[in-house]
Amino acid sequence: MTLKQGSPPITRERTRSISIGLILLCQVLTLSVWFASTAALPSIAILEPISGARMAAMTSALQVGFVVGALLSAFLNLADRFDPRNLFAASAAAAAVTTAALLVVSPVGNEALILRFVTGIALAGIYPVGMRMVSSWAINDLGKLVGLLVGALTVGSALPHLFTIGEAWNWKLVYAVSSAAALSAACLVRFVKLGPAFTRAQKFDPRVLKAALVKRPVRLANLGYLGHMWELYAMWAWIGIFFRASLDARGVDQPGLAPAATFLVIAAGALGALAGGRLADRHGRTVVTISSMAISGACALSVGWLFGGPPLLILVVAVIWGISIIADSAQFSACVVELSPAESVGTMLTTQICMGFAVTFVTIQSMDFVVSHLGWGIGFSMLAVGPLFGCLAMWLLRRDPASHLLAGGRK
Repeated sequence: MTLKQGSPPITRERTRSISIGLILLCQVLTLSVWFASTAALPSIAILEPISGARMAAMTSALQVGFVVGALLSAFLNLADRFDPRNLFAASAAAAAVTTAALLVVSPVGNEALILRFVTGIALAGIYPVGMRMVSSWAINDLGKLVGLLVGALTVGSALPHLFTIGEAWNWKLVYAVSSAAALSAACLVRFVKLGPAFTRAQKFDPRVLKAALVKRPVRLANLGYLGHMWELYAMWAWIGIFFRASLDARGVDQPGLAPAATFLVIAAGALGALAGGRLADRHGRTVVTISSMAISGACALSVGWLFGGPPLLILVVAVIWGISIIADSAQFSACVVELSPAESVGTMLTTQICMGFAVTFVTIQSMDFVVSHLGWGIGFSMLAVGPLFGCLAMWLLRRDPASHLLAGGRK
């Protein structure tokens, strides 16, 4: 049920706060399955041989599944035909089941890859749907709300690494706890109420897809997002492996240190997402995206060359990277919302998300080859190409006359 326009202000504000809080909690719980394999594979590798390419494929399979799921959702018009809370609940339950199924198959076999692919399809009913639900409560604070949602995504993605810090945790418990968390979200989302600005998503229209590529302001926002995504998920997928390898090279024998550092780096991005949302609403979306990508690109260029160096120095640079790499994420979606006709926002967002996650497959997979042959310095430096490209796209968007539509004219 959506909240009625005539509801008393106090009741409406209380309902708004509770619903937003529940959406964020459900997002955190469900997205813990996203990087469950990334967190579990180092422990699995102790028991069974697994190549770096296979590790990357476990994450890439999910990314590809997400792209396929998002496109299917748009083509089948699921958000129009079903209550988004029901779609979210069904998707979370499916992700829980496919993650739990990893406990009864070979953790490095083809069955595991298929299950991760199906999990990605299920997660396509989480992130975009959560964005739609939380934006229904926007009151001149779209950047902040979408930033909160991305922050929840960030914490959820970091959670599996937290599960591996203690010696009592093993890869089976990572999958079990992540699955239980997603199942809990499937139950909790039913208590969410939709805001007064909620509108149904539009059917997928090839002409709208063409507009995402041809309409210059939207195209520039999407190109900025592609630059951002070139860097983001490859960093999230490989930073934990980098920490382990760097500590081993330095002779540090503390198994829990690498997953703890990985959790801290990724989870710190939640602060960046929240701060980025607030700053973008006040000072402009292109200002925040260009600044964030400039900082994250600088970190990408430097952190790999510190391999085997002082752990504290590496951690500081990595935390700055973790905060800056996600601070701009929500603002690309906010740009598309503000630059697109109201009747095509749903499809425009789906198109942007599909393109962005398709790019992540390339960088996640190529990192293994580059690091194996050229080292971590070149590997992470390669990711800086994305922010550089993204900065250029957002600078051009800032100069476009349509930029006055962004953040109430604050660009």
